[in-house]
Amino acid sequence: MSSAPEPLPPDSEETLVSDDAAIGRGLKWSVVVIAVLAVVGGGIWLFLGGGKSRTVTHVTQLAAPQVAARPVAAAPAAKFADVTAASGITFRHANGATGEKLLPETMGGGVAFFDFNGDGRPDLLFVNGTSWPWTAGGARTTAALYRNDSTNGAIRFTDVTVGSGLDVPIFGMGVAAGDFDNDGRPDVLITGVGGARLFHNEGGGHFTDVTAAAGVGGDTKDWSTAAVWFDYDNDGRLDLFVANYVRWSRELDAEVGYKIDGTHRAYGPPMNFQGAFSRLYHNEGNGRFSDVSEKSGIQVRNSSTGVPAGKSLGVTAVDLNHDGYLDLVVANDTVQNFVFENTKDGKFREVGGLTGLGFDGAGNTRGAMGIDSARFTQDGKMAVTIGNFANEMTAFYVAKDDPMLFTDDAIAWGIGPASRLLLKFGVFFFDYDLDGRLDVLTCNGHLEEDISKVQASQSYKQPAQLFWNSGDGGLVSVGAQQAGSDLFQPRVGRGSAYADIDGDGDLDLVLTQVGGTPLLLRNEQSTGHHFVRLKLEGAGANRDAIGAWVELVSGGVHQWRQVAATRGYLSSSELPVTFGLGPTNRVDSVEITWPGGTKQTLKDVPLDRLTLIRQPR
Repeated sequence: MSSAPEPLPPDSEETLVSDDAAIGRGLKWSVVVIAVLAVVGGGIWLFLGGGKSRTVTHVTQLAAPQVAARPVAAAPAAKFADVTAASGITFRHANGATGEKLLPETMGGGVAFFDFNGDGRPDLLFVNGTSWPWTAGGARTTAALYRNDSTNGAIRFTDVTVGSGLDVPIFGMGVAAGDFDNDGRPDVLITGVGGARLFHNEGGGHFTDVTAAAGVGGDTKDWSTAAVWFDYDNDGRLDLFVANYVRWSRELDAEVGYKIDGTHRAYGPPMNFQGAFSRLYHNEGNGRFSDVSEKSGIQVRNSSTGVPAGKSLGVTAVDLNHDGYLDLVVANDTVQNFVFENTKDGKFREVGGLTGLGFDGAGNTRGAMGIDSARFTQDGKMAVTIGNFANEMTAFYVAKDDPMLFTDDAIAWGIGPASRLLLKFGVFFFDYDLDGRLDVLTCNGHLEEDISKVQASQSYKQPAQLFWNSGDGGLVSVGAQQAGSDLFQPRVGRGSAYADIDGDGDLDLVLTQVGGTPLLLRNEQSTGHHFVRLKLEGAGANRDAIGAWVELVSGGVHQWRQVAATRGYLSSSELPVTFGLGPTNRVDSVEITWPGGTKQTLKDVPLDRLTLIRQPR
């Protein structure tokens, strides 16, 4: 989150007034001295012949980077329709707010698409807040689990929360779904204030809290946010990274006492809160995890103060340097982003500054929220996008010839100027029109209800943004004419995720908001584009195949997708990978690189359907 001017300390006004006389006397004598020096200097200049010749100064005029005009009309008509109420979703987020303006109240909550019952249809889990322990009579709200009962194109979700084991009050933030014990059923980690909670999927729609037994809860003083399941040592078991935001308590929040106008209490940026260490857990394979945070190298300290340096809200696990081991990129709020390079010996090396991902192009930090990564360019270079605070552009880092060297090309790609005004949280890559090129969505909303009273350019509720990849080096911001008005309903947006909820091959959306209802959007694109959808199942690799890369060639065009669930802000999207083929109706080749490095080539991949691919043993 961006910084804001701090109010003067109580005795500042008195100090300034008492110094007025001294400042006036100093200014008077300064003017006299400057005048004398000017006369003397002028005489010397004339004596040396300064009046006989004149040096011509050449001034180079610098222009701001210009974004090439791109034809918005070229973006296809691919509308998203609001099916929230019609599908049976009645969830409403509760943030526990009673007027104290406590920072966690405005930071949740995430959402997950995951197939908890194994029927091939992505289900939904909404993370919720609840009332604070000190709130008398407060509602003890819980997360909400919805089973996908859609059939024959009719979208329907059924609330199956009660009795699921997930119906427990947690001041939740985010969610990460992953099959940590390789039993074929995805398990759920919910992050939040007071530490994380791990729920094992027992089957039949029932989950058991195994946090204590697994050893992944962290500390009760933790405020955990993003989390990602990933196999960092390629042993076939999913390990767990849990991001922590700041050191927080009700008492600390009161001491910070942020005020939006110097008078009224408000939700503020985290600069006056100390950072926090994130946690890394190694999966031991027996239902237990070892906390390897310290010895692995992911605990970064401020070099000046020695306190934890991170204020982490987003994470993506991706093999940046193509060495077969997953690295981590962590989005930090108002401090530098981290890049943890996997050194392949159970440890990580922080190289955010060296890679260019740690700061913006001017070496500044930003208010980073959600994050995603993808092999984005037509020649397969990696891109990392990060949603930043209001009046900060969405970051769009693109790798150079060195895969560990990035520059922020947000302006050149066109996403920067269009995104600057809004406060961006959920952000991810996806191909919404199935043309074979990855597009970008951001879910937006401010922190403070009264922001418009002090910043006329800002609003609490904000529309989402959709950027279409034009294929000529530009991301074009599309609006209601191309994507329909439902997607752009102003909201206090936070988490977002995608999945094919109705089995038609294109990717549908869900957006969450603070203190309100979610938005489920059906993708109604009718481009006629073909597609390939693959669900990977690991054998020697982890069963979810998280970390696998799939390269598809169609008509000579290469596309890449990485199997990953954690994307954006506090959320999980579906695991199957989707390749749009545009008008092409053939696939030249598909190659899978499984976690651990084994490769598999597929032949005769069927079009326009989901295909299960099992790793050869």
